[in-house]
Amino acid sequence: MAITTFIDEYSSPIHPLRIFKASIVDSHNLIPKLMPQAIKSVEIIEGNGGSGSIKKINFAEGGNFKSLKYHIDELNEESLTYNYTLIEGDALVDKLEKITYEVKFEKTADGGSISKVTSKYYTVGDFMLKEEEVKAGKEKVIGMYKAVEDYLVQNPNAYV
Repeated sequence: MAITTFIDEYSSPIHPLRIFKASIVDSHNLIPKLMPQAIKSVEIIEGNGGSGSIKKINFAEGGNFKSLKYHIDELNEESLTYNYTLIEGDALVDKLEKITYEVKFEKTADGGSISKVTSKYYTVGDFMLKEEEVKAGKEKVIGMYKAVEDYLVQNPNAYV
């Protein structure tokens, strides 16, 4: 088994608490409304949506994946940190044991935010993951992040 790590940063004009609430805490309600063409539903299948919970994302028909499940390792609204582990689903295929994500939102001097994301891909056997192989997944996550950002810009009183 090998672990391949990627570290990414995304900037936003949105205050970190608002984007954290919208894209993390209430993602199971908001994301399917904003992106019904990609995400059919997000279900909390164990827990209350906080740390220790398991969520299942059901993708829209015609996409590359049917569903995936992830475990919320930590959801901390005070430190604006969110850690989760992808534990089951089409995205893991047979070459990945799991994928972990550590997300932290920080305030910028202009009142916006930076989200710092560390993703770790745990491969099966001697399979070596290449960055090109995860690029499409990253682009989909960025698209979701931008949809939430656009929604918050257009709805300045949402998630305050």
